[in-house]
Amino acid sequence: SREDKIAAIGVKVRKWVSFHGISLNVEPDLGHFGGIVPCGIAEHGVTSLMDLGVLASMDDADAALKASFRRVFGAVD
Repeated sequence: SREDKIAAIGVKVRKWVSFHGISLNVEPDLGHFGGIVPCGIAEHGVTSLMDLGVLASMDDADAALKASFRRVFGAVD
C-alpha cells in the first residue's frame, strides 16, 4: 500500500563518532520481513521498487542515489 515502508535512514552517535547509512528495498524477497516489525511500525508493511512496478536493478538504484546525493551535497569523489 502507499504507506508501506520502502527505505530507511539510520544515524548513530557513540563516543563522539557518528555512523550513518541508508537502505532502499529494490528487489528483496519480502517474505523475509514477515517475522519482524520494521522500525516498530506495526500498522504498515514493507514494499519494494519491484513490488510497486518499478523495474530497476541495484545498479540503477545506486546510480540514481549517487546522482541525487551529488545534486544535494556536491561531488563525493
